Amino acid sequence: GVGDFTIVKDTWNGLAVDYYVEPAYESVAKDIFGNTPEMIEFFSEITGVSYTWDKYSQIVVRDYVSGAMENTTAVVHGEGAQQNKGQLIDNNEWEGTIAHELFHHWFGDLVTAESWSNLTVNESFATYSVYLWYEYKYGKDRANAHMYNDVQTYFESKSEDKNLVRFYYEDKEHMFDPVSYHKGNAILHMLRNYLGDDAFFQSLNYYLTKYKFGTAEAHELRLAFEKVSGKDLNWFFNQWYFGNSHIKLNVTYDYNILNNTVTVNLNQLGNIFKFPLTIDIYEDKRKLSYDVWVDSRQNSFTFPFNKLPKLINIDAKHVLLAKITEKKTLENYIYQYNNASHYVDRRVAVEEIAKQQTNKEAFSTLIKAFNDPYYEIRVLALESIDLFQKYYKKEAISKIEKLAQFDKKTLVKAAALGVLGKLIEPAYKPLFERGMNSESYAVIGSSLISLYQIDKQATLKKVNSLNDDIKEHLASAITNIYIGEKDKTKLPFIAKHVLKGMFLSGDKRTQQLYSEAFKWISESDNKEAIT
Repeated sequence: GVGDFTIVKDTWNGLAVDYYVEPAYESVAKDIFGNTPEMIEFFSEITGVSYTWDKYSQIVVRDYVSGAMENTTAVVHGEGAQQNKGQLIDNNEWEGTIAHELFHHWFGDLVTAESWSNLTVNESFATYSVYLWYEYKYGKDRANAHMYNDVQTYFESKSEDKNLVRFYYEDKEHMFDPVSYHKGNAILHMLRNYLGDDAFFQSLNYYLTKYKFGTAEAHELRLAFEKVSGKDLNWFFNQWYFGNSHIKLNVTYDYNILNNTVTVNLNQLGNIFKFPLTIDIYEDKRKLSYDVWVDSRQNSFTFPFNKLPKLINIDAKHVLLAKITEKKTLENYIYQYNNASHYVDRRVAVEEIAKQQTNKEAFSTLIKAFNDPYYEIRVLALESIDLFQKYYKKEAISKIEKLAQFDKKTLVKAAALGVLGKLIEPAYKPLFERGMNSESYAVIGSSLISLYQIDKQATLKKVNSLNDDIKEHLASAITNIYIGEKDKTKLPFIAKHVLKGMFLSGDKRTQQLYSEAFKWISESDNKEAIT
């Protein structure tokens, strides 16, 4: 990497850990990369293999061909790693990539894939390292939210016909896809759950120690897990590593009120998988957990109950790479939010409850989610709330006002400001104006859009006063305003700062904005924007 860099120095156990950034980012280099020494220590501990190399450098370059590359001891990062304070206060979007490339120094550099077909022994482990890091550093909710997003990325890629280990491919670059990364990541999570943490991490140590400074393939990975665990894992590897698709499960229930039993009927569609399944049955405040084994297209399991179950939770640990279809009532989802603690249970419950907000209990539960311990659920609840007939929803609005001012997470504040902006209440003008003085770009952007709803001229004046660097980081919010103004002179700005990311964002609201902007430019005669 060649350029005008500032070298920000750090250390781990006496080894040099250096961050090469452009001079403008010197003051925030440790905000971006500063967790690296702790990551090195954590990965050394969980693998039982201390970081092997002489030093660790990370260098940020422009116009890189991909996100990052795990060159041994000198990782190259694309320019997306360089974020400023206004972005980092919201979220360090590059932290997962930093962990991913570092973990490659064990899986990929210390032991590398025997062939392109076996790329997953590099990439799925590096991808799973992000889950492991988030779990250790920030807790289960953060890790499970990340895993949920990775699994959705695989589902949306429509890659179910591809094996994880592929011996036939048109080009080696085709191996770098959501199957090698995201699906492989989820498969490792399933295997960890099946074996238990002790056996799983001891197996990693055995594999890394046996094949260090050499190559290995999926079969040798299997043998390492079998050696440590004492279990035959051919069934697991045959269906997940050397097969394709994922579990597709249709679930129905038969209640026998006379015998006080419920039969859970499982019907697999497509490929037939063998897998352990956890089923939680809730009776009021009592939860009974059952572990069963599924091994055919149709399986049925009967369980006793004292009181008619309030909720039956299939795959209660949410470890299966599966699409599960079942019928739940609104009451089930309300109970699920209040009693099932896993991130996925709470998220899915909020999504379903939000569809029926005319129900008072559903609306109250959605308001309760404003206080969820995990910020992404709070954001989801805010983005889902319907304040039509706002004069009858003063309690909810009061709570949203408090979130906009006092929530510890700036992304929640931004979401709350966005909700208040849709009310078009002039009384909120001072709140939005204060928001525009925030350090957080998310809060500033949300405040801009909200202020525009009630004072267009003041907002445009504020936008015009911003320097180009700030405008670039607030491009999505400003584009919303420019579209509202139908100001065609701003089309080049939109084309330069917004559309470059339109194919990278998975957020539906952002994609909608990109599509609207793209349509506007494509139908215009603005040559600069089109070019």
